[in-house]
Formats: sequence, C-alpha cells, structure tokens
Amino acid sequence: MAGIYFHIPFCKTHCHYCDFHTSCRLADLPGVMEAEFKELSLRKNYLGPEAVDTVYLGGGTPSLLDLEYLTKTQNLVRHIFEVNEDAEWTLEANPDDLDQKYLFDLQKSGFNRLSIGTQSFDGEILKYLNRRHDAQQAIRSVLLAREAGFQNISVDLIYGIPGLSKEAWERSVDMVIDLDVEHLSAYHLTYHAGTVLYQRLKDGKLSEVPDEVSLGQYEYLIKALKKAGYEHYEVSNFAKGGFYSRHNSAYWKGQKYLGIGPAAHSYDGKSRQWNIRSNPEYVQLINRNEQFFEIEELSEVDRYNEYIITSLRTIWGIEVTRIEETYNKVLAAYFKQKLDKYIGSDLVYIENQVVRLTEKGIFVSDRIMEDFFYV
Repeated sequence: MAGIYFHIPFCKTHCHYCDFHTSCRLADLPGVMEAEFKELSLRKNYLGPEAVDTVYLGGGTPSLLDLEYLTKTQNLVRHIFEVNEDAEWTLEANPDDLDQKYLFDLQKSGFNRLSIGTQSFDGEILKYLNRRHDAQQAIRSVLLAREAGFQNISVDLIYGIPGLSKEAWERSVDMVIDLDVEHLSAYHLTYHAGTVLYQRLKDGKLSEVPDEVSLGQYEYLIKALKKAGYEHYEVSNFAKGGFYSRHNSAYWKGQKYLGIGPAAHSYDGKSRQWNIRSNPEYVQLINRNEQFFEIEELSEVDRYNEYIITSLRTIWGIEVTRIEETYNKVLAAYFKQKLDKYIGSDLVYIENQVVRLTEKGIFVSDRIMEDFFYV
C-alpha cells in the first residue's frame, strides 16, 4: 500500500508558530495547482505497482480550494494510479472555512476524513497564536462536519503555550471528548526560527513554559483521553478503535509515499526526495520540464535510524526479528546491546519479540530513541 500527499502552500494569514512552507499570495494558487497536477502525471511511476490507500491534502490551508480543484485532484489520482475502493481521503481544514454547503459538497465529492486545525478551544490562546477562527467557530466546524455526514473527524491541539493555564488546557481537552471526534493530534509548541513566537522568545518578550507545566498538560491529556476510550497509538496521536490515521500510520510503518507540490517530500523505500521550497520556482521548473527536487539515497544506517524513530513512537513498536533479518550484524549487535540496557527497566517492555515504550517511557521517548540511534 502507498500514499499520496498534496501540499497546498497557501494561507490567508500566517500563524505565529508555524514554519511550514506557505504563502499569502492567493493569486498564485491557480498556477501552483496546475503545476501540481502536471507533477502528478510526471511522477506516475514513482510508487511502482503499489496501490494507493491514502490521499492527504495538507498545507497550508487546503480548505481554501474550491470544489473544482478538489474534484479534479480526485479524478486525476484515480486516472493515473490504482486506488483502493475504500481508500482514506483526508482534507486539512481551517474552522472558519467550513460552512454547511462546503462540507456537504466535500463529503459528497468523496473525501471521507476531515482534519480540522482547531489548535485550541480557548479564545485568548487562539488570538495569541494568530489563528483566524475563534473558539465558537472551532466547535461549530466540528458540529457542521458531523451534520454533513463525516464519520471520521480529527482535530488538533497545541500545549506548552505561554499563558495557557491548567484550566484552559483541560477545558480544551474536555471539549475534544465532548465533541466525540474520532481522532486527536496534540503537539507541544515548538519555536521555529523565522516565526513570530521564535523572534519574541529571542527578544526576551516571552519565556518557554517550564518542563513540569508541559508535562502536567501532557499527563492530563493522556489520562483524560484514555478514560474516554481513546487509544494512544503514537506519541502525539490518539484515536478511537478503527480510526487511526491510515496516512500517518503509513509514514510510521515505512510505506512508500509520493509528495506533490512545493516543499513536499517523497519516499520510495530506498531514497527520499524533497521538492523545491519556492512556489514561483516550482511552477517554472515544472513547466520547463526541469528537475524540481533534490534526492538523497539512504544508507543502511539511515534506514535503521529511521526505523527506530518511526516505530518506537507507536504502539506497533520495534520488531526484534526485523532488526536481525533486515540490517547487518554490526547494527543488529548494536541494537541488542542497547536493548539489554533497558531490559528490566520501567521505560520499555518486550512482548512477542516487539519492543514498545511503557507509559513512563513515552514521556522520555526522544531520549530513548536517541540512545538507540547508530551514529
């Protein structure tokens, strides 16, 4: 199985925390979309004989696209690739883009999963992040999506935000549960160079949240969602049974995927490709039939390290037999040496030759993964 990702690199405004490749020059959108459709045709052989099981439109703000673009995207994908009948079709959306007509048209067109960028259900935090929507719009977007027939809805939350009180965070988590969505992605705020919040941090206008505060927010998240019946299937992702993100799960399981659009990444099992991070240059190179991406061939050590980081984060864990059968003796011995260090600890456990993080280990997952890396 394989996946296709479309990067829609446009937003009406820039959020203060985001370093994704986006532009507010909406007049450029038609040209970029036509170039993406051409790229899709140019790379029709990239996935080989693999059937496509997930298609994901991310961004940026894919909900800026009208029905014409969304329909053309689906038609082209189905024309060029073999697509499973029950494939997962996901659209990322901003709450304020989602009115009743758009949602009904979207659901009718064949998109069966919606990922809504709520980020918070607290009005002051949304203003702090420079989100376009308010708390009521975030709630209303989920309710309207349900009315439109969506049975697979995901929302996002961010924690570790300066000024986010314990009470405000718990209200946001509780709202996710009350809205009864199928999936939640929750991320700690990261300060990326070039963003407004990074500059404020650098200028001393804000301070990072203490580790114990962030940890407390994450602990509440895990406990509240577990009590509500959600499965913690990846460090930052929670889902009701049967509603794991098939697209992101494919990344973590090392399956092939094709990335379309400026700054999009692709993986064929042996190498990684990433497209140029410039909308005008991307369009020009595509239209001139010139190379628009860079490529990196992955060494055996690269593949080993990637397997560690993508697998240990998830409930699927690291398969000991796969390490032994896939990688050379040096890497297999190195892994066993590191694993022996953790046997008997309360950070990882081994069951049926699969290594997984314990609940305590999840809180220090980055440190554990770094320890298993081969440098």
